[in-house]
Amino acid sequence: MAPWLIGFSVFFGYPLVMSTYLSFTHYDLLSPPKWIGLANYKFIFNDDPLVGPAVRNTLWIIGVMIPLQVIFAFGVALMLARAKRGVGFFRTIFYLPALAPPVAATLAFVYILNPATGPVNVVLEKLGIEETPLWFQSPGWSKPSLTLLGMWGVGNIMIIFLAAILDVPKQLYESAELDGAGPLQRLRWVTFPTISPVILFAIVIGVIAGLQYFTQAYVAANVASGQASQAGDQTVNNLGYPEASTLFYPVLLYQQGFRYFNMGYAAALTMLLLVVAFTITLLIIRNSRRWVHYAGAVK
Repeated sequence: MAPWLIGFSVFFGYPLVMSTYLSFTHYDLLSPPKWIGLANYKFIFNDDPLVGPAVRNTLWIIGVMIPLQVIFAFGVALMLARAKRGVGFFRTIFYLPALAPPVAATLAFVYILNPATGPVNVVLEKLGIEETPLWFQSPGWSKPSLTLLGMWGVGNIMIIFLAAILDVPKQLYESAELDGAGPLQRLRWVTFPTISPVILFAIVIGVIAGLQYFTQAYVAANVASGQASQAGDQTVNNLGYPEASTLFYPVLLYQQGFRYFNMGYAAALTMLLLVVAFTITLLIIRNSRRWVHYAGAVK
């Protein structure tokens, strides 16, 4: 067990202990940490005006994007499981976006959804839509744009759902059909209960990923703010552009730690994120006993 213990201690245990310690200090990477007690946590809850928007945006991702990703991935997997021809081709097509690097995929979406020259708005204008969305340039459309990007890359979860659906025993469907169950009833009473552990896995992984949502938001904000600057807007601030609508909690954490070098404050934000992620995951797993059904003997 020595290799595992060494790896756990070096890459998880020690960073966790040091992050906990630094969260109670003022540390700027240049001078030794200075103990300040609970000052960082008091600033988070009482004085930092950016924490509120960051938390609300992150909750939006968890409450809107993650459920849509799970539903879309399940729908695609269900269609692929029932396909008769070209199954391998369609599986490959739907899975390929998951292989795209997040930065490259975000850059592509920002340029595709460019409100001035992007092909999406060009097509919408030709269809007669005069007021086309501003996408990443609009506070009201920036998070929906990121949601479209997230749904485009659900290949990993889709493959897991597909494997689970194909693993449902056919005799269960046959028995339900003999009892007069229609397609929706078989989906409700056979498919959902059988793959419920996989649904729980997708929700937990999605929520954790939503709490750590950073790369796509950070890249989109920087590229979109650069486009606005080139268009002549001299008041652009790339921190959560536009108007802090893409300022998610990990983005705020990154900005404090690696842009302003407030490492002590960033460590406090990190510890708070760890506690929240652990609490939400624990609540989901505890409440899952009501609707998740595991195969095997009942204890």
